[in-house]
Amino acid sequence: MSFSTAFRSTRTRVLTGSAVVVALGAGAFGAVSASADTAPAAKPAAAQAADASGGNVTQTSHLTIAAATKAAQAALDAAGKEKQKVSVAVVDRDGRALVTLRGDGAGPQSYEAAREKAFTAVSWNASTSELVKRLDSAPTLKDIPGTLFLAGGAPATVKGAPVAGIGVAGAPSGDLDEKFAKAGVTALFR
Repeated sequence: MSFSTAFRSTRTRVLTGSAVVVALGAGAFGAVSASADTAPAAKPAAAQAADASGGNVTQTSHLTIAAATKAAQAALDAAGKEKQKVSVAVVDRDGRALVTLRGDGAGPQSYEAAREKAFTAVSWNASTSELVKRLDSAPTLKDIPGTLFLAGGAPATVKGAPVAGIGVAGAPSGDLDEKFAKAGVTALFR
């Protein structure tokens, strides 16, 4: 038997074996899913224990995608009224991007800069212009990955706790970027 014939034969066996394993796995999954649908809805023991945990579990608030979109569009609209070409990013409480809009004509650097400003604002629950001032006493803050200490980021808070960060980049000054970011925050609470 030639090498190519042996190789094809081995490959055929591996592919056939894989298909059988997938089919058996799918059948088992279907059986488990079917039995799960008919089983009474009981709380898992771990969930029951967590309910009685005596304060060991906490809940946080997160921004909805609809609210994030509204905020991003409001910031972009505010910039448009002043003929500024910017990008806007909205991140959730954990710093994950929810919405990023790159305005028409915005520079290529503005997209990532907006996200980093939003991340920085939500991480410290402060506007990035305020955080720039803190660099004098803590210069290593700027070394934290994913952060950008330039004006243009604003946190959105509920009861004092951050729920999102909005970052804007691309205007000729950070003050303008931050003005537009704050317009996005304001839109969240209208």
